[in-house]
Amino acid sequence: MKKVIALILCCMVVLTGCSRNLSETKVVLTTGFGSDEVFRIDDVICTLPELMVYLVNMQNEYENSFGSEIWNVDVGDESLADEIKNNCLARIAQIKSMNLLAEQMEIVLDTDEEKKAASAAKEYYESLNAAEIAAMGNVTQEDIENLYKEYALAEKLYQYIIKDINPEISDDEARTITVEQIYLKTYSIDKDGNKVAYSDEQKAEVYNTAKSILYQINAGSSFEELMEQYNEASEGTISFGKGDKEESYEEAAFNLEKGEVSGVVELSDGYVILQCVSTFNKEETEANKVKIVEERKKEVFGEQYDDFVETLTRELNTNLWEQITLPDNEEVVTDSFFDVYEKYFASEFTS
Repeated sequence: MKKVIALILCCMVVLTGCSRNLSETKVVLTTGFGSDEVFRIDDVICTLPELMVYLVNMQNEYENSFGSEIWNVDVGDESLADEIKNNCLARIAQIKSMNLLAEQMEIVLDTDEEKKAASAAKEYYESLNAAEIAAMGNVTQEDIENLYKEYALAEKLYQYIIKDINPEISDDEARTITVEQIYLKTYSIDKDGNKVAYSDEQKAEVYNTAKSILYQINAGSSFEELMEQYNEASEGTISFGKGDKEESYEEAAFNLEKGEVSGVVELSDGYVILQCVSTFNKEETEANKVKIVEERKKEVFGEQYDDFVETLTRELNTNLWEQITLPDNEEVVTDSFFDVYEKYFASEFTS
């Protein structure tokens, strides 16, 4: 459960690329804000109703997926509710920053796109009951429409920036192989969870163990049985592409033929013996092509976006921020804000 939550939280803050958490800003003011103004980025303001639309929808998505008891799960130093607050803050701050960049680049929504945002806002707003409207700070249909316009413009900006990226990736570049591994670590974990490297004598002992295992394999012993006995990694069989592992690991793995066993390979934190299961995993390779393209898009977008964000002044209304909590009302069940958006804009900006 904790791993699933951590993964979702990591993904939540990313619209299409890199994001900056507003709470990391060097300038934090608690004066000069209106009563419902949560933060300001340059001259752009985020109001309480805008933030609560994101927060309420995310809260209900979580409860629908994991049940109401999800809020009792320990995810670290902060509560899950605080984690979601912070990620919603980062997400909407990123969108508003992207809108400022779009303005600088003279990118705007056309009439048809604005009509779609208006139609989506009407559909979503009319789905809300009185309790939900109140929980979202008495949000108006105009507020919803502005949120949809901002989200759409952010997507349009992203697609414009990454439009020249070549989506064609060769099989060799994306090639994914599958190996079995017997990994022996050369570190321990201290009471604070940090890695502590073994002494030279301890490493030599581990190396001798690895050589003994390799000797047994070469003498005809089953790799799988020895893997079951000695492997200290969380997985025995893994598939990966170039760039996923450290250099010595990849060099050994990608030079193996099917069924061939490597020597003892030294890693930064251990030793490993590999056996090649497959030199080309077609399904994984195709998936890796998609991954490589997406990483390139994020890198290209991130370079331009991050440089721009550094020029912005970000101010958080800490007094209001600390008062914001997740609604506790059984009548507040809305979770379709982004689903409605996708209904109208799913194929609008795809490249």
